Amino acid sequence: MTRKQKKLALRVIAAAVLTLPLLIIRPEGAYRFLFFAPYLIAGIDVLIKAFKGIAAGQPFDENFLMAVASLGAFILGEYSEAVAVMIFYKTGELFQSIAVGKSRKSIAGLMDIRPDHANVENENGELIKTSPSEVPAGSVVTVLPGEKIPIDGVVLSGESTLDLSALTGESAPRDVSPGESVQSGSVNLSGLLKIQTTKEFGESTVSKILELVENASSRKSRSENFISRFARIYTPAVCVSALLLAVCPPLFRLAFLNADPLWREWIYRALTFLVISCPCALVISIPLSFFGGIAGAGRAGVLVKGSNYLEGLSRVKYMLFDKTGTVTYGVFEVVGIHHNAIEKEKVLETAALAEAYSNHPISASIRKACKSPQDKSRVSDVREISGEGVEAKVDGRQVLVGNGRLMKRFGIEYIECRGTGTAVHVASDGEYIGHILVADVIKPTAKRAISELKKLGVKKTVMLTGDSEAVANAVGRELCADEVQAGLLPQDKVAVTEAYLQKAAKNEKVAFAGDGINDAPTLMRADVGIAMGALGSDAAIEAADVVLMDDDPLKISKAVRLAKRCMRIVYENLYFSIGVKLLCLILGATGAAGMWTAVFADVGVMMIAVLNGMRTMFVKNEVKK
Repeated sequence: MTRKQKKLALRVIAAAVLTLPLLIIRPEGAYRFLFFAPYLIAGIDVLIKAFKGIAAGQPFDENFLMAVASLGAFILGEYSEAVAVMIFYKTGELFQSIAVGKSRKSIAGLMDIRPDHANVENENGELIKTSPSEVPAGSVVTVLPGEKIPIDGVVLSGESTLDLSALTGESAPRDVSPGESVQSGSVNLSGLLKIQTTKEFGESTVSKILELVENASSRKSRSENFISRFARIYTPAVCVSALLLAVCPPLFRLAFLNADPLWREWIYRALTFLVISCPCALVISIPLSFFGGIAGAGRAGVLVKGSNYLEGLSRVKYMLFDKTGTVTYGVFEVVGIHHNAIEKEKVLETAALAEAYSNHPISASIRKACKSPQDKSRVSDVREISGEGVEAKVDGRQVLVGNGRLMKRFGIEYIECRGTGTAVHVASDGEYIGHILVADVIKPTAKRAISELKKLGVKKTVMLTGDSEAVANAVGRELCADEVQAGLLPQDKVAVTEAYLQKAAKNEKVAFAGDGINDAPTLMRADVGIAMGALGSDAAIEAADVVLMDDDPLKISKAVRLAKRCMRIVYENLYFSIGVKLLCLILGATGAAGMWTAVFADVGVMMIAVLNGMRTMFVKNEVKK
């Protein structure tokens, strides 16, 4: 517990200890004012806050309600009940403070990813600890075993294992070696690494995460806004109702029934009404539920920028997603060598040598797949033919590597490829020797992600891509997507999203998942934009409402499941709190419920609602792979 919480706990305990003997002895006459001692110990701050609220012209809050109700009980001679109400109210406040503290601690746990320092070598080769914010992009930093990687970069030397659990929520470590990209905030578990930074600290992964988490609470959901508006109207309304309850029935009895007005009884009922009506359960438990939901999602590797987006995720009925980099890796790989007239390895080696000087991603994938040594001295007279391929001499032979148009240009008969992907035809000295099939690899969890979304109530899954129709349809079929739209430019994706926004019903939301700069406009236009955070562009992450830290499409379904669970808990608290209070208000107004019922309706309901709201923080078992 914090220092403030310990002080409050001591006050509550002291007030309870002083009250217990008074309840046993039950002092009479002037000695009954001994109850004021535990009352003031427990609730002096409530009285002060109530007085300040009145002085500021904003009296209608829970402090005002409790002050009026408890002081009124004293006036009516109900000393023990007045003290009990205040002690229980402060006990509830302590409980609430601890619950909120746990939620904040959960958020603070995400802040542990902030690196303390960066090790930079000076001219003498000594490591100097420097603030990460002072290290420019392009610098070389050394990360020792057990330290956090301070800034995004590329490994120059060393091999190690990284713990990425703070970033992605996954416990499986990742091995890294020279040439691989690493993210700030991950922990170096074993070897020494030298890393060349690719960004400044302010633009690195860890800074982006911290910024998103810190700003998340500033965006309120419709439910939270409703509670804020409800409390502003509700509190004055119950104060007026309590006043009418205290005055109108006695006056009616006096004027029309010529009977005893029973002032004391009706004032007691009005005071009970005030205690019951205190809206603490709603005002505290609803924001706490969202706060816990955001914290729990963060631990699972899903960063939600605000509770309004958490609420939006729970209502997603149309899920649109980009192909490349979202459900596929966005990296070409050789997936087959077909119709080869010579050994497959020879076809691949010939193509790799001819493509030795090309920067095209497909060329790079062919060179990567070739296991034979690629001696560039064997290659000469390289000529790139735009949009078609490459002509080169390999070991003195004329080699052509490219698409069907290149083969037609040189009058070479070739065989069309029936596989899914890009066919790279290869010819040597005018003879066709086969083709290499290169394709973007589908992420292993992508199909399951779409299946899970359908189970969660998503009506339609739609893949949007700029790829050819044949490739897009093949990927769509493999993923079991409901609809595929191919050959789209960025503005076309926005137009498709607009069409689904028009189609969606009032409480239905349209979500879009993407990773590239060209996806940023669509991410902004969708009700909920979901960005791939590990490899996605900065523009996409900035435009999105939800960021997945490890680019796993299965996290989309996890985020939706988490959001639905959070909203279910929010509505449980909403209906439970309002339902119990309405019942107790009716019982209090009719005299069937006394001050002890009021204590349960206020403090008891608040404790139950807060406990229920805290469940949103514990989500690890709810979001399994």
